[in-house]
Amino acid sequence: MKSETRNALLKAYAQLHQIIEELYKAHDKAIENNDFDDASLLASRADRLYEEVENLEIVISELESE
Repeated sequence: MKSETRNALLKAYAQLHQIIEELYKAHDKAIENNDFDDASLLASRADRLYEEVENLEIVISELESE
C-alpha cells in the first residue's frame, strides 16, 4: 500500500473516532435533557459509524500485512 493511501485511511480512521465521540457526547446531553428520540438517533448513528471504523481498521491491517 502506498504511504499516501495509508495516511488517508489513518486520517479517516482518526476523524471517524472524533465524530463518534462527539455523537456519544451529544447523546448523553440529549438524555440529560430528556430528548430520548434525539438520543436514540445519535446513538444509532454513532454505533453505525463505530462499525465502519472497525471495518476500516480491518482493511488497514490487511493492506499493511501484504
